[in-house]
Amino acid sequence: MSTKRRRDYYDEDDDDNNENDAVFANGGKSQKVEVDLSLLEALEKSQSQNKNAVEVVDLKTLKKLVLSFERKLKDNIEARLKYPNQPDRFADSEIDLHDDLHKLSILAGAPELYPDLVNLNAIPSILNLLAHDNTDIAVDVVQLLQDLTDPDVFEDDEESDEPARVLVDALVENNVLELLVQNLQRLNDSDPDEMAAVYSTLTTVENLVEVKPAVAEMVCERTKLLKWLLGKIKVREFDSNKQYASEILAILLQNSAANQRRVGQMNGVDVVLQAVAMYKSKDPKSLDEEEMVENLFDCLCCLLMPLENKERFVKAEGVELMIIIMKQKKSAYSSAIRALDFAMTKYPPACERFVDVLGLKTAFAAFMGKIPVNKKNKKERYQEELEERIVSLIASLFGGILRGSRRERLLSKFVENECEKIDRLMELYMRYSDRVKTETERLNHLELDDLEMDEEEKYNRKLESGLYTLQLIAVILGHIWCSEHPHMRARIELLLKQQKLTHKDVKDILQEYHDNIGDLDGPEEKERAQAKIQKFISAF
Repeated sequence: MSTKRRRDYYDEDDDDNNENDAVFANGGKSQKVEVDLSLLEALEKSQSQNKNAVEVVDLKTLKKLVLSFERKLKDNIEARLKYPNQPDRFADSEIDLHDDLHKLSILAGAPELYPDLVNLNAIPSILNLLAHDNTDIAVDVVQLLQDLTDPDVFEDDEESDEPARVLVDALVENNVLELLVQNLQRLNDSDPDEMAAVYSTLTTVENLVEVKPAVAEMVCERTKLLKWLLGKIKVREFDSNKQYASEILAILLQNSAANQRRVGQMNGVDVVLQAVAMYKSKDPKSLDEEEMVENLFDCLCCLLMPLENKERFVKAEGVELMIIIMKQKKSAYSSAIRALDFAMTKYPPACERFVDVLGLKTAFAAFMGKIPVNKKNKKERYQEELEERIVSLIASLFGGILRGSRRERLLSKFVENECEKIDRLMELYMRYSDRVKTETERLNHLELDDLEMDEEEKYNRKLESGLYTLQLIAVILGHIWCSEHPHMRARIELLLKQQKLTHKDVKDILQEYHDNIGDLDGPEEKERAQAKIQKFISAF
């Protein structure tokens, strides 16, 4: 039962009200009105001064706030125990407790006092209220936690982050994650206040992860948050909390292989596919809804990192769904290409399914620049990202389909229409090559200006400028060249000559790629990858 709004303001005496009515009826010229107005002004000034005074928080103020809060908490517990079936008897103590929780939020203006708040042992008392019978009190606590953990409260330097870490460590040690999620499960989205509390809960989780990244895995291990988030994104109706749920899920999946596998085991791949399927033939109706769809695809791409989730994606007909989305040419077009790229990277079954369900035509239409046009797509960076994704997708197809009729169908795409796709490939080669050369020259100038930069950093800068895409284009050229198809080889030779390039230019790019292949997937996989690139280098 909600009680915090039950306190009424006292009405003025009836005689005074009648007198005031008479005064205003006389044209408002009475001296009493002037006195009343002056009193009001003095009261407002006094309240303003008091407010400013309270905003200066020191250790003494903190102790007073905590002591008052503990007393109000004790009073409320006693009143509830004494009159468990008489809400009117404990309503006032609940309102007082509500007021004191709001007063504690002023500590967000003095994060340097967080260690003192922890030392005063106030954290357990605050967090236990998340399980309070009155959800309004629990909502107050959620709001307080959101305020205290707001990233804007903290400075960027290491020293200023220490109080935040002390607070978050204390919160986690006192089961804040479990209590927040338990409270989340009892909140009702149909109630505006509780809907706002859902949003505040998710914000608090995000804040905790930002201060302490390990919380991303802790909250999934210890609570049912993932189940709640998946349930939320399954709902067909869009609202702000569904959007935020998609964002939090993406954050939890982003850098955690454990969470990616955990969600996969919870049938999460299928749930996310169902959520994005709602937009296969329609566009989001607002910017917020558009952001949610992007979040859902971020979740999907993160889920497609572990091998077992790629298998789940193929079994759930995710490849077919992404092709349908591309064919519909709605706003999720580029996101579908990105998801396919993740699914097919180092996973031949996804590549084979893609060819079997006639995805080549759709993919190569995008490769040739035949993409849907809208305000978003007209942006230059969007076009570049799309090019980079489709190049990566085609490189994955060549890497995943090594022989048989599927391989022939893939290669035949580069022969049709007088090798127009080889022309397009060389067009992209030249553009990205020029960008990388420009960046290389810029980095060389920086070295002349005595700005130290090691080889690894230089290489990473070049990758960011387009070197990785250039390397993938060279790899695709290597696959085509090694097919020993005379017509395609002749076309490549002609285009190289027209651009005043030689085989050595392509080999140099392949060699740099070969030398920088990492061993993230293990030494054996690295050797296999290098052997494949070496084959292309030798063939050229």
